[in-house]
Amino acid sequence: MKLPRVPVAVVFDMDGLLFDTETLYEQSSRAAARELGFEMTQAFFRSTVGSPWPVVRGRLIEHFGPDLAIDELHAISRRIFLELIHSKSLLKPGALELLDLLDELEVPRAIATSSSRATVERHLAAHRLAGRFHHIVAHGDYVRHKPDPEPYLKAAEGLAVLPSLCLALEDSHHGVRSAASAGMMTIMVPDLLPATDELRALCLHIVTDLHDVHRVLLAGRQPA
Repeated sequence: MKLPRVPVAVVFDMDGLLFDTETLYEQSSRAAARELGFEMTQAFFRSTVGSPWPVVRGRLIEHFGPDLAIDELHAISRRIFLELIHSKSLLKPGALELLDLLDELEVPRAIATSSSRATVERHLAAHRLAGRFHHIVAHGDYVRHKPDPEPYLKAAEGLAVLPSLCLALEDSHHGVRSAASAGMMTIMVPDLLPATDELRALCLHIVTDLHDVHRVLLAGRQPA
């Protein structure tokens, strides 16, 4: 597996790509719903993956009705999530090795995420990754969220690199659509959501984990 161009920069999604948080968000959200006396299906939760909280909030109210105790649901879900991640490493396999390779190759990198900046900073600090990314684009830094290309275009702008020279790494359908429509070389590393025919057409490669991304980057630097 090779890329059509050697990337000048790499843009990472965060949840489900760098950190194994999506499974825990699903677990905590569905547990919070049960605590409040209703059922949130796996299918419904996964239909929200890759969306920022305001969008998810609207989807919840639309799906479960205006009487939903949305703030209580959010608070309970957050409590359960924080209990689940306490003293636990959430780093995805191959994340550190990939960052080390990018350091060695002197390739700048950014995060483009639907999570808040505070959440990004908390996860980076907890895993001793603060300072290993040159730019962060989080919810609130753009007007149009994924699947719109704006988050990835903002990341490229922050790195001062043309989008076409960036490699984007994504796990979600919304994220792949966002990165591809920004004109970036895109690799999907599926997490909760499997690749579809649509996503395969948008990506250069579908890989198992970040170790595979490491291998793709090295292959692109081997003599022809």
